[in-house]
Order: sequence, then structure tokens, then C-alpha cells
Amino acid sequence: MSVFGALNRFISRLDSDSPVQRSKVSHGAFGFQVLRNKNHEIPIEPWYDFVIGINGRQVDDPDPNLFATEVRNCAGSTVTLTLWNAKGQHSRDMHIPVPTPSPTLGITLQWTPLATTDDVWHVLDVIPDSPADGAGLLPYGDYIIGTPEGIVHGESGLGELVEDYLSRPLRLYVYNHEYAVTRLVTITPSRSWGGNGALGCVLGFGALHRLPIPLTEPPAAPGETLFETARLSGDVARPKSSSPSHLPPSSYPPVQSSDLLVPASMTVPPPFPTSPAPQRHGRRGRHVASPNRAFDEYFNEGEQKSKEEDFAPTAKAAPPPPPPKLGVATHLPVPPLSAGEPRQTKSPDPELDDEEEIAHEDATV
Repeated sequence: MSVFGALNRFISRLDSDSPVQRSKVSHGAFGFQVLRNKNHEIPIEPWYDFVIGINGRQVDDPDPNLFATEVRNCAGSTVTLTLWNAKGQHSRDMHIPVPTPSPTLGITLQWTPLATTDDVWHVLDVIPDSPADGAGLLPYGDYIIGTPEGIVHGESGLGELVEDYLSRPLRLYVYNHEYAVTRLVTITPSRSWGGNGALGCVLGFGALHRLPIPLTEPPAAPGETLFETARLSGDVARPKSSSPSHLPPSSYPPVQSSDLLVPASMTVPPPFPTSPAPQRHGRRGRHVASPNRAFDEYFNEGEQKSKEEDFAPTAKAAPPPPPPKLGVATHLPVPPLSAGEPRQTKSPDPELDDEEEIAHEDATV
């Protein structure tokens, strides 16, 4: 809030230093503010529209009789009104027919400075479970433009009004920018709702929070499509297919050649024969060239080189002989005995000798 306040004070200082720019904006200008419009055929918005000119001349006299006389002089023809709108602060000309029997427009006017539309408070944020949340205020889209309780002027005017209506219902006029509607909201300011402030919302005031130009289209509601595909002028909406999606492709009806769109510069090819093609017997599987054949040969060559470098055995090499099976006697060469060396009758393994002795004893028992 302090940043916006400093920026607003800087802008107001620039406006006070340049009186030429000040004359171009709404500050210091007056006009007839439309309070009520009984003629629904005239697209004039009460409160937002100001009549600042008539028939090409600027309205600078607050006397309403002069304005009414000018309108009556246009009976049976049209009167041109220059209207200034607070939404976007822009002007427009409107041509309104004036009836002959009763030369009136059906609108109620009041001489008012255009600066009264600057007293607008922009709802920037709404705290949950606050009085503003209970009243239905919406952040960024809502603008508090006034109250039927009285005139609110200046940045502190709304705060003073809220302090006077603590714990009492307060009616506020709220304009929603997204839907271009104005509604009457009843809110009860309170200091005991559990948060900061009496309303429970963040408000913006000043040049950065004036009423913007209304949107040409309202925003999409939840669940609606945000963007719609543009359709050409010659494009025809295609009907949805009524065939069930669970049917196999063979059960779909055949497409006739007349149903297809053929350009004028092309000829329709003859229909394909419906008879089955003759089968060729005795034909073995043929080799189909791979589109990545060069890559396959490259990787095969690299794999072969890797096997050669790692001394990998080939498939044709004979495998090594298996180890001898248990229980099969092997004939080992017996070294010759030297002279005078006794011949050993026992096995070199003492455990085997003990087993043979035990076996011999068991056999003799």
C-alpha cells in the first residue's frame, strides 16, 4: 500500500505542475451526470455517463433550462450528445432522435464534476472468513464506487464511513469489471472477526485503480472452453460418427469412391479389383533389406573386432577335456626302485591304509 500511495502522490504532483495536462483530463471539468435513464432505447449508463457537449458545443453552463431548450429545439430530428464515460475515461458522440409530441429524452441529469468518479476503491485481495468474504466481494474484479448512505470523497472517505458503521450493516455500490455489472452489497464491518481491518480486504486507490474499459466478452465460467478453434467460412460442421467404437475394422461399411473429395485437376483412379490375389507356391522367405543396414554392418564389425582383441573363443574351437570322474582308477606310472630300497606295500595316504586294515578286520571276523 505504501508503494501505491507514493506513486499516487508523485502523479498528483505532476498534475499540479502542468496545468495544460490537467485541463485534458477529468480534473476541473464539469458535466451533467446521468442519474436515471427511463428510456431503455438509449444506451446511456447512469452514474458512469456524463453529458459534456450538445450539438457540437461544449456544455459549460450548469443551468438545466438551457440544456432542455436545446433538446426541444431538435424536436422531430436528432440531437447529438457528447458523452464522457468513467469506464476508461473516454468520450463518444451519440445521435438520439427527439420525438415531436413530447420533446424529452427521458433521462435525469445533475451538474457534477467529473472528478467524482475518481473516488473508486479497487478490491485487490479478500481474506477468507472476513466480512468482505461473507459479503461476496471478489478480488481484482470488484470496484467500490459509492454508497447510498451518503457521499464518500477522498482516499480516507471510505475508511471514515466504515468506522461509523462498525457492527452495523453498510450498503455499498460495487462494480464488477469482468462482467460489467453493478450490484448493491451489504457488509457489516467488525473488529472482532479474527483478522486485520474492519472489512478484511486490501483496497487500492488512485490513478492506478481507476475504472478500466469494460471487456468485450465476459470471462469463461469454470468448465467452459477458453479458446475455440476458428472455423473458415466454407468449413462445414462434420456430424459425429454414430458407429460404435467397439466394432472391429472389418465390420465398418465400405467407403464408396463417390463419397471422397477429389480435386477438379485430378482424375479418379479405377477401383481396385476385389478378387483375392493369386498365391505363389514354393516361395521361401525372402530377405528384406533393413533401412539401417549400414548401421548393422558397422556394429557387427565392431563386435567382431572386440572379440578378437579379448581373445574370445570361437564356436569351432574344441572344448577342454572334462575332469576325471570319482571312483575311476587312474593308472599312474610307477618310478623304478633303486638298489636296496624296499618296496612299499601300503598306500602313501595313511587314512586309506587305516580303512583297508579296518575293512580286513571286519572281513575276518
